[in-house]
Amino acid sequence: MYDRLWQAFLDTVAMVGVSALVALVAGIPLAVFLVLAAPGGLVHAPSLQRLLAAVINAFRATPFIVLLVALLPLTRLLTGTTIGVWAAVVPLSISATPFFARIAEVSLREVDGGLIEAAQAMGCRRWHIVWHVLLPEALPGIVGGFTITIVSMIGASAMAGAVGAGGLGDMAIRYGYQRFDTTVMAGVIAVLVAMVCAVQLAGDMAVRRLRAR
Repeated sequence: MYDRLWQAFLDTVAMVGVSALVALVAGIPLAVFLVLAAPGGLVHAPSLQRLLAAVINAFRATPFIVLLVALLPLTRLLTGTTIGVWAAVVPLSISATPFFARIAEVSLREVDGGLIEAAQAMGCRRWHIVWHVLLPEALPGIVGGFTITIVSMIGASAMAGAVGAGGLGDMAIRYGYQRFDTTVMAGVIAVLVAMVCAVQLAGDMAVRRLRAR
């Protein structure tokens, strides 16, 4: 059991790690555009901003298990399979990206507008304002939101085990639920709780250090 539990843990770390990286790389540009293109923002594209916001809301409103099944054709196209660790990365990434983008958007909107106006008065370009004002000032909130996103992804990765995605969820269903082995189930739950606590602790420490600067 311990060998299976260790392998399931590594599979979950791989799923969540790769998906979190995709969500980070794609989510921040989406959040920046949503803020910049909003009415009164630095970029005048309200129609495109509303369209992107509607698409993001649609993905966020879809339960993960439904999205997981709906994306099976895309998953097969990208990975060549619909089971296993790498097949789970596709729906996890697509589900986490809009979630994180909305959290990052909230953090960016909380940046003091006076700082942006001061940067504009100094003649800074839009992308200078983004890199040197918006993102640095919103970084603690973005890191806190990214921590929440990773925690949610750990739960979603366990849910993906219901369709043979591998990892701790798959082990809990196959060896714990289907074989009525409470020891396996308890072990999986303990590992998931430990993972969530470790991620949350690391995220909280990072936020505190960023705010102390």
